[in-house]
Amino acid sequence: MIRVAILAHSQVSLFELSCAVEVFALPRPEFESWYDADVINLENKAFTTTANIGLLTQHTTSLESYDILVIPSWPVEGIAIPDGIRQEISKFHCAGKRILSFCSGAFLLAELGILHQRQATTHWRYESAFRSKFPDISYCSNVLYVFDGQIGCSAGSAAALDLGLAVVRADYGYEVANQVAKRLVVSAHRDGGQSQFVDSPMLCVPNQFSYAVEWAQENLDKAIAIDTLAQKANMSRRTFDRKFRASFDLSPKDWLIRQRINRAKGLLESKNLSMDQLAERSGFDNAVTMRHHFRRLVGVSPTQYQTQFFSK
Repeated sequence: MIRVAILAHSQVSLFELSCAVEVFALPRPEFESWYDADVINLENKAFTTTANIGLLTQHTTSLESYDILVIPSWPVEGIAIPDGIRQEISKFHCAGKRILSFCSGAFLLAELGILHQRQATTHWRYESAFRSKFPDISYCSNVLYVFDGQIGCSAGSAAALDLGLAVVRADYGYEVANQVAKRLVVSAHRDGGQSQFVDSPMLCVPNQFSYAVEWAQENLDKAIAIDTLAQKANMSRRTFDRKFRASFDLSPKDWLIRQRINRAKGLLESKNLSMDQLAERSGFDNAVTMRHHFRRLVGVSPTQYQTQFFSK
């Protein structure tokens, strides 16, 4: 079992804290194995947060028993770092364990020197301040999250879910991550300007357009004409294309290819299929086409991917 510590402090953002709780601490009895997560503090006191909400969390003097540390946020303007936080996070990092920062949490890691000469990101509104304050850090713009070794940083707010899902996927595989994403009801296809091993759950907005998207997700193994999707969305083809581009920053055709590649990734992780069978069940005309798009979008061949991620 993977143990997760979610750090609470006097100025913690409730939204990012809740994202960490939803991803890592929510009980999920439908899975054989899941995280064991605690919301902890290293200062031995209760906190009053946004809107005078009181927060009583588990006090610990050591992070040694945890495998992952999540830092939901940290003050951008800079505050004195309590000794307990400084010492324990530094020890945690030196032990080579995984650390995730959500939104402005990257500022704490930067202050501690943990991000020195590493890649990092944070909320777009803090980019200028981050770059100015920490010129030794390789800041990544226009991404939802970035990993550098054992450290992952997300952009602002809901991007915390994208980073969290990427971690779930790495730990428990495609199918589990997609089930978690569906329960979270987050928006679809969030590439954030870079190719990442993160799955794309369905857009969930109660209208004809979202119905068409959901129908496509459920019928990826069949031939799908874009005109058929437009009809199911009760839109003209031109309006549908425009709406699709605005929603996903992709054409419907490109979106379908990416969804089919996601399907192929899941099958490669869980089934031992021939390339022809894989192509058919993923909705591609043939294995050659599937291999082409797989390597283009994922960066490795289907065979290489299966070698890395297949769970027997």
